[in-house]
Amino acid sequence: MIRKAVIPAAGLGTRLTPATKEQPKEMLPIFSKSANGYISLKPFIQLIFENLYGFGIREFCFIIGRGKRVIEDHFTQDHNYLDMLEKRRKKESAHDLLNFYKMLELSKIVWMNQPEPKGFGDAVLRAKPLIDNEKFLVYAGDNFIISKANSHLNQLLNAFESLKAQAVLFLQETKDPRQHGIAEIQKLEGNVLKIRSVVEKPENPISNLGIVPVYLFDQKIFEALEGIEPGIGNELQLTDAIQRLVEWGHKVYAVKLGLNEIRLDIGNPTAYWEALKLSYEHSTNKS
Repeated sequence: MIRKAVIPAAGLGTRLTPATKEQPKEMLPIFSKSANGYISLKPFIQLIFENLYGFGIREFCFIIGRGKRVIEDHFTQDHNYLDMLEKRRKKESAHDLLNFYKMLELSKIVWMNQPEPKGFGDAVLRAKPLIDNEKFLVYAGDNFIISKANSHLNQLLNAFESLKAQAVLFLQETKDPRQHGIAEIQKLEGNVLKIRSVVEKPENPISNLGIVPVYLFDQKIFEALEGIEPGIGNELQLTDAIQRLVEWGHKVYAVKLGLNEIRLDIGNPTAYWEALKLSYEHSTNKS
């Protein structure tokens, strides 16, 4: 099992302004269906939390920055608001919120501050004191993968343990490789791939396989992050640290997302619009 997850949510969200001038992009609403079939709009980052909770994660480290306090407020129980919903006979909404609060009660949540936008790698590195010597998930706060019974996370864990890996990540074919972290791979059995090299936003892409920002690591990633210099955008890039693991000869693998696994991305307006459509279709699907 995996006990801990790091959720970086400190990005400025400038590609979604002015909607994200005061509201963190991770709090943008997305469609969701509860266990009893009730369809609601939930903050994106709540959807991630509930999904990871359902997978068995109970220790969460959120990396937030200036202007992100609203996320911490949302993850603080407010029983007066719950009482108000019940008095107004908003039964479905109250039931959904109560379930969220129960998850919070059974979870350990730590908030870490990233004062300056120094990159995704810097955000992950800040969680080092809380991880101890165990494997952990990194799940970006602006991406989400929908799969049946969390099959994608099970694939990640199975590959990590069966291959005794130091890192396993997700890959997906992309139309514009120059805008993503890109991987060169060697195909193994089934959906599992061996990483030969990775590079962040390359001018001359080595493939069209883009890195999906959901990862499973052991402690070696912190050594790699501490040993690299700022890269693209003068930021500490997690992709560069993964490349360092490859250069050190560590075992780094990937799982390619399947056709039945739906990725939601809210990094830009077009992606957010697509995420809304996909989440609505998934929530209203009766099968």
